[in-house]
Amino acid sequence: MPSYTPPLRDMQFVMHEVLKVADDYKAMPTYAEVDADTINAVLEEGGKFASEVIFPLNISGDEEGCRLDQDTHEVATPQGFKQAYAKYIEGGWPALSCDPDFGGQGLPVVVSQAFYEMLNAANQAWTMYPGLTSGAYAALRAHGTPEQKKTYLPKLVSGEWTGTMCLTEPHCGTDLGLLRTKAEPQGDGTYRLTGNKIFISAGEHDLVPNIVHLVLARLPDAPKGSKGISLFIVPKYNVNPDGSLGARNGIYCGGLEHKMGIHGNATAQMVLDGAVGTLVGEPNKGLQAMFVMMNAARVGVGMQSLGLTEVAYQNALAYAKDRVQMRSLSGPKAKDKPADPIIVHPDVRKMLLTAKAYAEGGRALALWSAQLIDRELNHPDEKVRKDAAEIVALLTPIVKAFITDNGWTATSACLQVFGGHGYIKEWGMEQFVRDARINMIYEGTNTIQSLDLLGRKVLGNQGATLKKFGKLVAQLVEEEGVNEKMAEFINPIALLGEQMTKFTTEIGFKGFQNPDEVGAAAVDYLRVAGHLVFGYLWARMAQVALREIAAGNTDPFYKAKLQTARFYFARLFPETATLMRTARSGAKVLLDTDEALA
Repeated sequence: MPSYTPPLRDMQFVMHEVLKVADDYKAMPTYAEVDADTINAVLEEGGKFASEVIFPLNISGDEEGCRLDQDTHEVATPQGFKQAYAKYIEGGWPALSCDPDFGGQGLPVVVSQAFYEMLNAANQAWTMYPGLTSGAYAALRAHGTPEQKKTYLPKLVSGEWTGTMCLTEPHCGTDLGLLRTKAEPQGDGTYRLTGNKIFISAGEHDLVPNIVHLVLARLPDAPKGSKGISLFIVPKYNVNPDGSLGARNGIYCGGLEHKMGIHGNATAQMVLDGAVGTLVGEPNKGLQAMFVMMNAARVGVGMQSLGLTEVAYQNALAYAKDRVQMRSLSGPKAKDKPADPIIVHPDVRKMLLTAKAYAEGGRALALWSAQLIDRELNHPDEKVRKDAAEIVALLTPIVKAFITDNGWTATSACLQVFGGHGYIKEWGMEQFVRDARINMIYEGTNTIQSLDLLGRKVLGNQGATLKKFGKLVAQLVEEEGVNEKMAEFINPIALLGEQMTKFTTEIGFKGFQNPDEVGAAAVDYLRVAGHLVFGYLWARMAQVALREIAAGNTDPFYKAKLQTARFYFARLFPETATLMRTARSGAKVLLDTDEALA
């Protein structure tokens, strides 16, 4: 059976020693009273909930799955899920970073981000039930009417109701301009929605009495394509004026998907049969409102793979220390045993360190992104808010795609550490791999994220935002450029920072002549950008570790951080050279292949 220990020490290192979030919050009236002790206390309790309440349900939930009653269209979640959700509400966890005006606790996004990493490590399938609720809350808080906010936000914040995001249809996934769900106005401010949605995570379940679906649909006079999409609130049960639940609405689960992983979560086929809904925001501008939720979901998916990377690493490390096989090539290391623990073997260490470097780099990126979101939403200085928003927009596709790609690599490597036992269900490793695979697909495939990064976030403003991030790299390089002990961490990012300008310009020029060149280069480009961001953060972490050691701190944590940083820059970061070469190979070798793909 696998185990999980919340990585509180590393979270505290990133938040307080690298990012210094508490100092940041002193400049924000909203969070002026939030200090390191408060953050640590909340996350310590959050870690207990994750490891003690939902982690024990991970394997059993995967084995049992969800059950649909075809007559009532009700879905039963695995045994223990409902009781765990009741404890989740009892602990006030849904309200962690929500607005106190709607019953929230008003804590920074950094806190909820760290909490969600632990939830995902403990049980991704369970965490997906409340997971999209925060996105629904954000979308309605930004675009809902006062009446809609009053009706729905307190219930979402308390966790009494959950939310979903109903986008995908059988004939259209990412290309939402093709969606066919119709919304007919009823003349009383409501609409009747008819259509079919698929792949709706937590679309139907028994954890709460009401589910608030945010549904994309077309009005009768809507323009074609994505410019004719509107957003609607469609609750499972209609809500009476006094806030009580009314009649069952015309939206129900017609089937559950049979999936490779996340079996404990109900991935539902939703049927809208004259369901009553209310418009969110302006007609035909639903995508703008939904993007608030979609961006939150993309960051959330990155957190899912970060959690899986961490828990897979922990279990692979424990196994490698215990399992004895063969002798070390340089001579016996455990002379009192018939063979050495497999952790002595170089390639086993490579697999373990790959997962560790991707987990700790991903954690730094996720928490830095959350810190920037806190600035964007709460800092009193408009320029600070604007700069933070720009960097967050740049980082969002990297958080989603780079962390999930790395999560797939890491969980696969950790399964490999177990050898044949990794392929056996009882150890839990194959579940981490299966669960990790979906994260590269949904909320916009990683190719879509790559096109978003290169096409919109970089080339869309002639590289202005990328240059803004480049200044942060250059600032660190200038600060530590003469420090010989930092050279192994600074020189690689300084070189890649310089190469990135030329690389981006070259791809942009080719794309201007032929747009397919952008599509051909985008996935490789995102991984290069991901490594630049990871490299920047790993250099910052190494900087702190070196300073602590120089000051006489003998905590082995800092030596471990430096060793992991050295591994990252020596073994993982050099991937950028190959990626830039393959990206530059162009579109012709991909598209001039009609005979090969006949």
